[in-house]
Formats: sequence, structure tokens, C-alpha cells
Amino acid sequence: MTAGRPTDFDPSYVGQAEKLASLGATDIEVADFFDVDVRTIYRWKHAHEQFCQALNAGKEKADERVVSSLYHKAVGYTFESEKIFQHQGEIIRAPVREHVAPDTTAAIFWLKNRRPADWRDKQEHTGPDGGPIQVLIGTKDAAIL
Repeated sequence: MTAGRPTDFDPSYVGQAEKLASLGATDIEVADFFDVDVRTIYRWKHAHEQFCQALNAGKEKADERVVSSLYHKAVGYTFESEKIFQHQGEIIRAPVREHVAPDTTAAIFWLKNRRPADWRDKQEHTGPDGGPIQVLIGTKDAAIL
């Protein structure tokens, strides 16, 4: 039998942890929710596979929402909305379609991460077969090989 304080873990925490993580909660925020130290969350993740998987699944859902949002920000999007006016004391609601233009910074960020070889800030230049660039100097037909 192991010595030490018994765990406060409850199997109902699995579903709660996944929901919290899917809403963007960090391990520290999950610990605050359960009123435990973050090290306890780390122990629970190690000792309870379902708890660990639930946190990971929730974080994956949150990450996918961010990926989708960044993509839409990068390419622009259209959404249905409503404008509210007042005319002669009467409230008028008018449906409108609004467009958000693409965001250059979001597009660059997306491309640098999705296609780093093509979009990184530093481009590496190499000679044939990835070797060093050779420069011939002082000859009539000087060239870069």
C-alpha cells in the first residue's frame, strides 16, 4: 500500500476537464476550476488515462476552432447580420450581409507556418546539389557556379 494523501480525483472530472479544455482553459485554469494545484492536474493526467485523453481532446477542439478562425481571417468572410434603426419612434430591423476583408498579417502568418520553405523570412541560397556557392574571381569569364 502506498503512503501519502489520498487523491481527490473523481471520475466525473473527465467530462468537465474536456469541456473546460475545449473552451480554451489551460492546465492552470483547470486546476483553479477544481480548486487544486496545477501539479495535481499533472498527477491526475499521469494516473488517469481517460482524464489525460479528455484534456488533450478538448485542447484539440479549441485549437481547431482557432485554425478555422485564422483561416477565415486570412481569406476574408461574409456573414449575415442585422442593422437596427429608429424612424419616427419606430424600431426597424434590417437584415444585411456584411463582409470582412482578408487580413494580410493573418495570411502571412498562415503561409509562414503552412509553407515555411516558401514563406520564411530568410531564404538560404546554395550551390549545386545543396553545396556551397563557388565564386570565380579574376578570370575573363567570372561566374557564380
